[in-house]
Amino acid sequence: MLDVLLLLFVCFTAGSGETFRERAERIMNGTPVIDGHNDLPWQLLSQFNNKLSNVDLNELNTTHTNIPKLKAGHVGGQFWAAYVPCDTQNKDAVKRTLEQIDIIWRMCAKYPDVFTCAKTSADIRKAFEENKVASLIGVEGGHSMDSSLATLRMLYELGVRYMTLTHSCNTPWVDNWMVDTDQEAALSNGISPFGEKVIAEMNRLGMIVDLAHVSVDTMKDALAMSKAPVIFSHSSAYDICPHKRNVPNDVLRIVKEKHGLVMVNFYNKYVSCDSKASLTQVADHFDYIKKIAGYEAVGFGGDYDGVPNVPEGLEDVSKYPDLVAELLRRNWTEEEVQAALALNLLRVFEAVEKVKKDLANTIVDDEPISYEQIKGSCRTSYGYKGVKDGGKSLHYLPTALISSLLYFLFMLK
Repeated sequence: MLDVLLLLFVCFTAGSGETFRERAERIMNGTPVIDGHNDLPWQLLSQFNNKLSNVDLNELNTTHTNIPKLKAGHVGGQFWAAYVPCDTQNKDAVKRTLEQIDIIWRMCAKYPDVFTCAKTSADIRKAFEENKVASLIGVEGGHSMDSSLATLRMLYELGVRYMTLTHSCNTPWVDNWMVDTDQEAALSNGISPFGEKVIAEMNRLGMIVDLAHVSVDTMKDALAMSKAPVIFSHSSAYDICPHKRNVPNDVLRIVKEKHGLVMVNFYNKYVSCDSKASLTQVADHFDYIKKIAGYEAVGFGGDYDGVPNVPEGLEDVSKYPDLVAELLRRNWTEEEVQAALALNLLRVFEAVEKVKKDLANTIVDDEPISYEQIKGSCRTSYGYKGVKDGGKSLHYLPTALISSLLYFLFMLK
């Protein structure tokens, strides 16, 4: 009975004649949601091996996302994740990432009346006008660039407009969130000197720095280093749910100072710190981030199709209007709702584009990461002086080992 009364309260405003849900629909007709993170491309790989010809996104029912659900949810912009797992690091991460970028471009080509691949903030606004889903690419995990600034530049050329600095593993130049637990040791204690070069190059390119999945030290380092605002594409408030993937209060205050954005994640573990969660608990995160960092710092980052469970009431991408209705019930103004839906992300993106313009005459950094940081059996060493493949050089071998090798060669004769 209590649930029924709560639903009725959510649905109606005080005597206006317009329900909260109707208000949400009206607002979203003019300002659709830009979501920071959706893993549908990963589902296309894991379920269909990227054979898009075998999939109809109008009929697909084994995912949180399909075309009818996107339309019902008033999704006007989506950062699709080009995600590959951490076990690809130092192996085929770049190849696998390119395949995921390819599937996003092919989605746009297969459904041109629904999706338009976007590279700029202006492209997003044009997609809104055309009632299409502006499809942007976010690379989820710095291991996808394989510690190469040249690869980072090529990812940008292919349409990537944000990169999450880590996933759930360290790279040779930046630490992930697990170092704040007992599961992994810090490698860089935040961001290394080469990692600082990565941030600088992302600023120069006009690629958004994404801090979901990183350690707290990494968050603070990146916020201090970046000349452009940063985002958390799918993270929530630590004070509401003390999971290390979430954003603590001191970082939220820096986000406010730096005009950044936290796009609230819907994964139950990050919402309630439990296996179950509700729409109202997600709204609590919106309220809290608004309280600490201001409404200009809040966005939507559902993480649909990338997590095993989502809150009751937010079962798929069609449910965004229900969450907006809940925010309206909590006395969010229409201006605040529009900001969270899309305008905050557009502001950040435009600021990143301005920094790119300001840095247009900056010299490209072509100093590679040191071989000592990346050497391994799966790498060649071309260009690095004094080392051979695998990172070994006779010059650096111990004298005793060199003597043994020479003796062995002599005996073969």
